Amino acid sequence: VQLQASGGGLVPTGGSLRLSCVASGRTFSGSAVGWFRQRPGKEREFVSAISRTGGSTYYADSVKGRFTMSRDSAGKTVYLQMNSLKPEDTAVYYCASGSRLITSSLGTPHMYDYWGQGTLVTVSS
Repeated sequence: VQLQASGGGLVPTGGSLRLSCVASGRTFSGSAVGWFRQRPGKEREFVSAISRTGGSTYYADSVKGRFTMSRDSAGKTVYLQMNSLKPEDTAVYYCASGSRLITSSLGTPHMYDYWGQGTLVTVSS
């Protein structure tokens, strides 16, 4: 499985972006998908995840109410709609997937099997 993340860019504070993560080789069916980000000098941190069934989504407190994660009906693309962006959202954003994830492990990077290459989001102040 290969994941391709895209949609990053430069936006002003308060702006919006939509990130996409496309799976090739197989669909996301049966796999949980997560978004993580890594800010300069920081460790990779959990942003959002969607469950293996696609029925539940989870968010870090720092993005709750501003970010929305979804999955298309074909199960090949997941999205992260990011609104009301702040300078502290500046980071490289990665998508990841895994078929063994349970709810309690969705925020743990090493529990994911596959990773995309990352897309840079820069929010100017």
